[in-house]
Amino acid sequence: MKPLAGKTILVGVTGGIAAYKACELVSRLKKFGADVHVMMTSSAMKMVQPVTLEVLSQNPVATDTFRVLNSHEVAHIALAKAADLVVIAPATANVIAKLAHGLADDMLTTTLLATTAPVLLAPAMNTVMYQHPATQENLRILIDRGVITIGPDGGWLACGDVGPGRMSEPQEIAGECLQLLSAARDFEGKKVLVTAGPTREPLDPVRYLTNYSSGRMGYAIAQAALARGAEVTLVTGPVDLPGVHGAEMVNITTTQDLYEAMVERVPAVDVVIQAAAPADYRAREISGEKLKKKGGEGLALNLVPNRDVAQAIGQNKLPGQIFVGFAAETENFIENARRKLLGKNLDFIVLNNVTQPGAGFNVNTNIATIVRPASLSKLPKMAKRELADRILDEVKNISAPAEE
Repeated sequence: MKPLAGKTILVGVTGGIAAYKACELVSRLKKFGADVHVMMTSSAMKMVQPVTLEVLSQNPVATDTFRVLNSHEVAHIALAKAADLVVIAPATANVIAKLAHGLADDMLTTTLLATTAPVLLAPAMNTVMYQHPATQENLRILIDRGVITIGPDGGWLACGDVGPGRMSEPQEIAGECLQLLSAARDFEGKKVLVTAGPTREPLDPVRYLTNYSSGRMGYAIAQAALARGAEVTLVTGPVDLPGVHGAEMVNITTTQDLYEAMVERVPAVDVVIQAAAPADYRAREISGEKLKKKGGEGLALNLVPNRDVAQAIGQNKLPGQIFVGFAAETENFIENARRKLLGKNLDFIVLNNVTQPGAGFNVNTNIATIVRPASLSKLPKMAKRELADRILDEVKNISAPAEE
């Protein structure tokens, strides 16, 4: 049986250049077995012909607010009631602003005010437009209301700029739809703590030590745990990601901040998944003034090791708790992972070879090996959200015997 058989998905297409990607998205959702209906704004129809999406969806494309489906149904109300999920891809800055402020001046925005289904936005726009305070505030408003977002990705944009703003790939969006509509509620009653992102260690008032962690893996795990019914706490370093609606968000900066947040919260949770990348070193002394260049002379930093948070937390692990770690490695992969597994009292560790394309930091995919005390499983490249569920499946496999 196809995984989305019996599910109705409404795909809203707006007038961004990424509108052409909606064709592949609709095709993928149909292959999952979903009944797909498409709504297009007038601007979207200048990018893609409605007939293309009608053929792919096998349903009429809705464009007119006042079109009557039959003698007693108004189109936007009927589709709003029928939808199990609404996906807006691409979601332009304009439609995001309309949704945030409750404007309903076309078929799509009117329907969105009339639906109670979950809404998934895939933002797509110029980098400066995406980073504009108005757009960021509008996204925060929507996320606070429970709207789910995916992306945008970074890279080359159609306008020639480089930066965040590119719509997530249809494969990733379709995968998110699958997760939202088919996730088992098998973590209900469980408390899950997830860490994500880098830490920053100040050197002076304007500089700090950090790493390339984007936080995407940890955020994906938090979203997956929420979808499966868990009560989630997300302890996050400084990242450029929207907050995870429904999770308790705990913002930290330094590795010491991370340690203190963990010591306070870990004893009360069932599962700890440590996807953060804390800095291993900090400055012995933080300069009160900006460190100045001195001609052509080099600069020597006096660094001292930070506390190993995972090791410290692992020493106080309580019976029944499940601890998961991550290892980002460039050599001696399995050996290094097993050493961390044992030294930090973990149940399993997710190993990333960050030298592989499509794995590690600042990408939406990952290539992982799950390393257990006596075995390991190599996984293919997959979206980080898909890997998040594989990790939770592994947690469930560990906890299942104790529940029997």
